[in-house]
Amino acid sequence: MKLLVTRRMTERAEAALRARFDTTLLDRTQGLTPAEAAQAMRDHDAVMPTLGDRFSAEAFSQGLRCRLLANFGAGYNHIDVAAAAAAGIAVTNTPDAVTEATADIALTLILMTARRAGEGERLLRRGDWIGWQPTQLLGRHVSGKTVGIIGMGRIGQAIARRCHFGFGMTVAFHNRSRVTGLDFPARQAEGLEALLKAADFAVVAVPGGAGTRHLIGAAELAQLGRQGILVNIARGDVVDEAALVAALRDGTIAGAGLDVYEREPVLAPGLIDLENVTLLPHLGTAAEEVRTDMAMRALSNLLAFAEGRDLPDRVNR
Repeated sequence: MKLLVTRRMTERAEAALRARFDTTLLDRTQGLTPAEAAQAMRDHDAVMPTLGDRFSAEAFSQGLRCRLLANFGAGYNHIDVAAAAAAGIAVTNTPDAVTEATADIALTLILMTARRAGEGERLLRRGDWIGWQPTQLLGRHVSGKTVGIIGMGRIGQAIARRCHFGFGMTVAFHNRSRVTGLDFPARQAEGLEALLKAADFAVVAVPGGAGTRHLIGAAELAQLGRQGILVNIARGDVVDEAALVAALRDGTIAGAGLDVYEREPVLAPGLIDLENVTLLPHLGTAAEEVRTDMAMRALSNLLAFAEGRDLPDRVNR
């Protein structure tokens, strides 16, 4: 079976993929264009897409050789899954492999933003620190505050556990459907507006896609309020980045912590100049063992496909 992997992987992952399939690994930093994605599907039995590859509707046509897109990652909004299904191509993802690492990054952003750690490091690197002062870089205390989780799926729950058990935070959440059976105390808010008004920290953990694009805009940021901090570890376009820049600039909210961006790797004008935002370069799963686990989860779907078994992580029908 001919397999195309659209980016380089860890050594362990590449060895495992090559041991099982006729594998081509692309050594590039930019995602595939729709035309390149179409060519990849004409030339290979299966493709392992990565974030940034544009498997949009125009990439799918008749006569494609490919029958599986084994996506490397839990999020798959860069793939038009309906167009793939119409073309007879299954799509899978790697849900469980990313959960804990992404939750860790959410907590990193909460702490860095609340305690102004990025500002402090920049102060030191510029050589402007004059020593300890009683009122220098006063931030926000995290312990005991209210965290509002927007999207209580696997990652949202992992974040909530860390907030409750690690920092004694009150957990509230917004979710499209009712969530029961949680192993920690949490209150489901009656809508997004109510959640944002109650939260000291609002963490975005919903899937990307048309249904959640700009879920957080100017009105929602105003509801979070002048003392609120927004954290996004989901997909960049869930937050209206231009509205966020305006809210950070004029004090509508206190701060933000971002690991994802609306037009990665391009940032919204003015974002990088603001001191009250923590910016990370999409580090959510950037640990060697996690990235290897993601590839191995994708490999399990590839093996099931090659052996004619049900796909364990199929996301389209």
